[in-house]
Amino acid sequence: MIRALLIGLATLVATPAAALDCWDMSHDGNRYSICEVDLTTDELRLFLRDDQGEVLGQFSAVDSELQNEDKQLAFAMNAGMYHSDRSPVGHYVEDGTEEMRVVSNAGPGNFGLLPNGVFCIEPDKARVLETQAFLKAKPGCRFATQSGPMLVIEGALHPRFLPDSTSRYLRNGVGTSADGKRAFFAISRNAVTFHQFGSLFRDVLKTPNALYFDGNISRLYAPQLNRADAGFSMGPIVGVVAPRN
Repeated sequence: MIRALLIGLATLVATPAAALDCWDMSHDGNRYSICEVDLTTDELRLFLRDDQGEVLGQFSAVDSELQNEDKQLAFAMNAGMYHSDRSPVGHYVEDGTEEMRVVSNAGPGNFGLLPNGVFCIEPDKARVLETQAFLKAKPGCRFATQSGPMLVIEGALHPRFLPDSTSRYLRNGVGTSADGKRAFFAISRNAVTFHQFGSLFRDVLKTPNALYFDGNISRLYAPQLNRADAGFSMGPIVGVVAPRN
């Protein structure tokens, strides 16, 4: 695993059974929390609404909903930008059902800073695809969430990222391995620039493609790290599901 090659320390505690691995690390003077998901063994899903169509909004609500399946969350993170009613800004598919179409045009804010992309979860693999590449490939995503900007595009940082940028926020995102068998979810533990955050995925996690999820609202649920961030209601949530102990 990538973790064995990094300098970092994870606080290991009792956690739901899953192959995922989470750790804290530092890179280029910034601190991050990373969770690595093995798509060949871990069950990765997206969550937005309950059976009545109400927005779940919290990690605890997702975990409660999973009780109906005798399962629980092993890891979770906010997964894409959303409107004030918590509906997704861009493409969103949950368990094969599309809630929001692909948005391919440029627009305001980070989402519209093209190129943006889609995180697509398929059987036994997951991919980050730039939006135009996604539209061309038409992959069979069981789950999908669109966000932006792309952090890494085929091994290169987003062309608009500046090394000397002064725009710093807490940030979170996802990158996938070339074979799609591993997904790396990262959240900064201090304010970072886009260039710094993208460089983490390109240079350390070695993901050829990576996607930004969001900024100041970024939150993480990682029992391995004793983290269960709470706050105001979120939109889409990505998480690993494990059998309930």
